[in-house]
Amino acid sequence: MSGKRTTLLLHSGNNNNETKVVRVGVGVLVKDARAPDRVYCGIRKGSHGAGSLALPGGHLEMFESWEECAIREVKEETNLDLGEVSFGHVTNDAMERENKHYVTIFMLAKCKAPDQRPKTMEPNKCEGWNSYSWSELEKEHLEGNLFGPLGRLVKDRPSKVMEFLGLDLS
Repeated sequence: MSGKRTTLLLHSGNNNNETKVVRVGVGVLVKDARAPDRVYCGIRKGSHGAGSLALPGGHLEMFESWEECAIREVKEETNLDLGEVSFGHVTNDAMERENKHYVTIFMLAKCKAPDQRPKTMEPNKCEGWNSYSWSELEKEHLEGNLFGPLGRLVKDRPSKVMEFLGLDLS
């Protein structure tokens, strides 16, 4: 290699020459302070994965850290103020039916105040927020009800996430 950087752009093949790129998503496992083995999820509306259960999160913006993205997205979607935020896991999420491909970074977070509860700040994007245990998420995954990236996270059962929720690693 001569030191030149090569960029691969994928074209969708349609007439409008739309360029397809892999996007970066950030999903946030926010602990429910009333039950620290549970995290907040909501039913997606009006976007790919509509009708499926998902974590709060969104797209990583240019020059934004993963922690900053997690804090911003959770505030925008739930009005929760996050304290501790750390890396949990990453998944490679090709969603061929939706013609989308994401790399999803999962962050682990706790609320600053233990009495905080999520509010539905974007009712056009989410039906509302509830807390779910890992076993409930596993059941939802088996029933096909999880948003793709969350489904992969549940299937992967990463040790950092299990430890964060105080669950057995076996």
